[in-house]
Amino acid sequence: MNREDAKNAFAKRSEGKKEGKKERLGNNHVFVFLEIFAGEGGIQSYVQDIFRAYSGLNQVNQADVFLLRDRADCINPFVSGNLKFHYFYDQYPAIARVKLALALLQCLLQKRPKRVFCGHIKLAVLIQILCRPLGIPYTVLTYGKEVWQELKHQERQALSSASTIWTISRYSRDRLCLANHINPQQVEILPCAIDGEKFTPGSKSSELIEKYNLNHAKILMTVARLWSGDIYKGVDVTIRALPQILQIIPEVKYLVIGRGDDQPRLQQLAIDLGVSDRVIFAGFVPTEQLMLHYRLADAYIMPSQEGFGIVYLEAMACGVPVLSGDNDGSADPLQDGKLGWRVPHRNPDAVAAGCIEILQSNDQRCHGQWLREQAIAIFGIQAFQKRLQVLIRS
Repeated sequence: MNREDAKNAFAKRSEGKKEGKKERLGNNHVFVFLEIFAGEGGIQSYVQDIFRAYSGLNQVNQADVFLLRDRADCINPFVSGNLKFHYFYDQYPAIARVKLALALLQCLLQKRPKRVFCGHIKLAVLIQILCRPLGIPYTVLTYGKEVWQELKHQERQALSSASTIWTISRYSRDRLCLANHINPQQVEILPCAIDGEKFTPGSKSSELIEKYNLNHAKILMTVARLWSGDIYKGVDVTIRALPQILQIIPEVKYLVIGRGDDQPRLQQLAIDLGVSDRVIFAGFVPTEQLMLHYRLADAYIMPSQEGFGIVYLEAMACGVPVLSGDNDGSADPLQDGKLGWRVPHRNPDAVAAGCIEILQSNDQRCHGQWLREQAIAIFGIQAFQKRLQVLIRS
């Protein structure tokens, strides 16, 4: 071998070492979730925001993503970049779980990631079993109701053994810690984010005004699941408040967006109260059409008990004033009342008074442009990405 050949061979070996080092650095996180793409919901939207923000971080931060219930043919907007997805859907859930566990164990042994992010409390026991013997730290992501009550003993242990716990609001943190004897210092808050380009102010759609017969109306609006297990959303409370509101503002109509098995009860309630002609049940509206519906509203009303309440941010980003409950995670998006009205969530009198004040008020919280600017400054994608970067580095 001459000197030039030896030089080239050395260069190739050096390049190979660099590539090997890059590969080791490039797989330094692992995410494990139940599902992200198979259905729509608050958790799925939040997790996709995490991935959107993660993808915008330095490309040295790369991750394997394990999805228990998603299929490989799901629509995935994160097909390139620093996220590699692994799908484990099976018609037999137990088999899917075994496949995920084996693949995850292999990944942990081969790549020794810096940290594993457990995307749901239902996966926490598995993550603890796999990570703890290997000395790999893990973080458990929590959202709301799923951790507000006392968990099973093994789940509590998995939670308390985590290096950190993430949750979406101060309220969720406090409920989680109280119910499961967790040290609040162990919990970090990563609030929901709002995409200011997806949700923007604008004029009311004349087509939708005609569709829902909303001409010359003052429009209250709620976006919520209408499930009998979710009556805490407060749609029934708002319907009960309508007679009082109509005495002061007779042109009010209430647009309810969502579907579920509780709708017949809500419709009957409106009939019983004599306001059925004022309540419009719009049914399911796809995410891409929500912005046009928010723009119809003169006020967004949801006297609920939320872990956070991303819908409040969506409404504010569209320049719509908001009303929430006063004993839940909505304190964060509403900034303890600075950005909206907070009332006792099961009190129709308080809801009526709040709605009347919003519709008649010149309060700063009704100024659409100011409201939008505040919401995006605090909860926009850029702020979310900065917070995520801090948490990942910590």
